[in-house]
This record gives sequence, structure tokens and C-alpha cells, in this order.
Amino acid sequence: MSRAFFGTDGIRGRTNAGVMTADTAMRIGMAAGKHFQRGDHRHRVIIGKDTRLSGYMMESALVAGFTSVGMDVIQVGPLPTPAIALLTREMRADLGVMISASHNPYEDNGIKLFGPDGFKLSDDDEARIEALMLETPKLADAPDIGRARRIEDARGRYIHAVKKSLPDTVRLDGLKIVVDCAHGAAYQVAPSAFWELGADVIAMGVSPNGTNINDQVGSTHIGALQERVVAEKADIGIALDGDADRLIVVDEKGEQVDGDQIMALIATGWARDGRLKNSTVVATVMSNLGLERYLAEQGLRLKRTKVGDRYVLEEMRRGDFNIGGEQSGHMILLDHGTTGDGTAAALQVLAELVQSGKPASELLHVFDRVPQLLKNVRFSGGKPLEDARVKSAIVQAEAEMGDNGRFVIRASGTEPVIRVMAEGDDAAQVESLVNRLCDVIAEVAA
Repeated sequence: MSRAFFGTDGIRGRTNAGVMTADTAMRIGMAAGKHFQRGDHRHRVIIGKDTRLSGYMMESALVAGFTSVGMDVIQVGPLPTPAIALLTREMRADLGVMISASHNPYEDNGIKLFGPDGFKLSDDDEARIEALMLETPKLADAPDIGRARRIEDARGRYIHAVKKSLPDTVRLDGLKIVVDCAHGAAYQVAPSAFWELGADVIAMGVSPNGTNINDQVGSTHIGALQERVVAEKADIGIALDGDADRLIVVDEKGEQVDGDQIMALIATGWARDGRLKNSTVVATVMSNLGLERYLAEQGLRLKRTKVGDRYVLEEMRRGDFNIGGEQSGHMILLDHGTTGDGTAAALQVLAELVQSGKPASELLHVFDRVPQLLKNVRFSGGKPLEDARVKSAIVQAEAEMGDNGRFVIRASGTEPVIRVMAEGDDAAQVESLVNRLCDVIAEVAA
């Protein structure tokens, strides 16, 4: 069946418009609660959120939905997405819910669901929940209505868990870190975790007011962090997004370090220590060709997937791999969690920084990026990529590029645009071919 609510990462949209309403949230609670009432134990769900103003509304609606069908609710307040996955598993809950629209502005919100194993739901589970949302809910009898309670030690549980991703012998003493929490879900836990390990922490993006999440701060707006790192003469800058499952790093010179370089650093460190499973890193088709070449030089392999951390994780589980991620900063370290975790990934980077004794600008420049260019072409209808003229232009461009680079040309899954990406050793050729393809697509789409 077609998806009416769920996208590639849960349900997301503008609050009080479309699907992202209190009514939808309550129906999700009812449907997901019924779907996960398996066995004869008392059923429970963990609910966390980021710092958006609409989080209060969505949380209350979810609580009403879950309790109405007889499921107990544990509310933990603002916490990173990976913390909800962790607590779902550790507290033997039947289901975990994270209310967040990740790096989107505050006007948006979303709902992510985790199964009892801490992993995001399968397509089959989502389809069944959608079907239940369209049915008349079977409400619990009065004595069986669920209860709701808040727990106050959830932050401490997550901080302890994320610190355990490092050996007990690793300390961050003497390291000056600027951490930007995007006024989001990690505004309390990330600075605390780094400080408890001995770092000198300068925190920014830690004053959420409901409407400033991701507003010119965080992993998608790193300008403020770059300036702060240089001004404070810090050793490194750490940028998280609104729900803290994404990481971007800034070196001591204020230069940005993307997810590809971070994956390369962590993977080679784990390979050195005999921890990298099956000598493989999983990334999407958007990761730079330089990463693939570098890993090959180290005797390691890059396995590519479609765009989306969901597909990265699926491939990791299928192939028994333990490091994966996206160029945009999603970092999945399956030895330490079941979903992307920016704080855990940051700790791996900081450990390498301490142990190497090198400045971040040297340590984090793991490979030379191959020139890469991405452009979007908006269209109003139809399927431009199926047009014969576009297909012919793509074949010709690939022939001209030969073995010196590659193309990724795809329709966006979230908006009416065609994304044209090329990378190759000759930057001028890359730009010329991308522009030519965009012109052809634009002409067809007009």
C-alpha cells in the first residue's frame, strides 16, 4: 500500500498543517500502541522530544493515544534521538518514540518510532500502523487505561552510556572544545559528557526557547561555530543538529570537516585496533569518491547505498558491518548504539585527537576530496529522467567522464527537484558536465 503518513524517517511535516497535527499524533499513539501490545506483560512506551515549541502539544497527544489503548507511558523530556533508542532497549519497553524534525526549523516537527530492540521500525511495521490509523480504535476498558509518569534520571543514563563508548583509560584533559548543540535535544547532555571526561568545554546553542532550534546554529549552520573556535583558540569544534544524531566537526583553524572525513578517521582507527567488522564502511551514493579511494588504499571497502541513514543502517545489519554514515554527518556506530549518534561519534574523534597528539587540522584531513558539484533542477510535473533527451545526455556525459569520476542523478524524495551530482579529477569538466545536464533537464521540465 502507498504511504499516507510515514516517509523515509518516520513522519515529518509542518506543525498544524498536513499530517503533523495533534490528531495525527493521537492516532499514531492508538495505532502503534495496539500494534505493539504483544504478550501478556504490562506494556510501556518511552517518549522523548527535542526542544520545539510544538513538542508539548505532540507529546500530550501521543500520551493520550497510548494510554487510551492501555499502554503505560514513560516521558523523559528533551533528549537526543539515540538516547530514546537506548532507553527503549534498556528499560524493556515495547516501543520508543522521538518527537523531532531533526535539522529542520522549529515550525516543523516529526515522529520517529523505535521497536523494542532499539532499531527504527521496518516497512512492514509502519504499514501495519498506518492501516490501524485508518480503523476505528479499540479503546481500553476503564480499569486498563494506561498510566503516564516522568523519570528524572534519563539524562544521566544516556551520559553514562555514551561515555562507555570510550575505554576507561581515555581522558580529554587539556582539550579545549567548543560544542554547538543547536538549541536542541543535546543541550544538556553533550556538554556534560565532554566535561565529565575532562575537557574544557565552551558550550553554545544551549539556550532553547522553543523557536530557536537550528536557527543559525548547529550542524547545518556552522558559521557561528567556526568563528567561536578561532576566537577561543580552541582545539576543535563539535556541531550537532536538533536531535543530535548528526555530527559536523570544525578544526582549530575554523575549517569544516564533513561526515566523509569523520568516517575515514574512525574507520581507520578501528581497523588499526582490530575493531572494524569485515573491513567495510557503509555510506551513501553521495559520499565523495576520495573516501572510496582512500579506504581502498588502506585495504578497506566502501559499500554504497541509496541516500538516507535508514538504508545505511539496513545494509550494515545485513552485512554485519559496524561503521556507516552520510556525508551530511549522520554517524552510525553499531558497537555503541542502534541509530545515528553525533555525541558518540564526536567522542571517537576526540579520542583519536588526544591519542595522536596532532592538531585537528592535520588529523582530520584524512584524504583529499575529489572535486564534487551538486545542483538541483526544479520541475512542475512528469518524470524528466524518463525523457529520451535526458537519458541520451546522461549517457554522453558518462562517456566523456569515463573512469575519471562518476554521476549520481536522481529525483528528490521530498520535493519536486532533480538532483544532479558529479565528481571527478577535473573540476572544470565536472562543472561543465553538470551544467550541461541541468540545462537539458530544465528544458525538458519547462
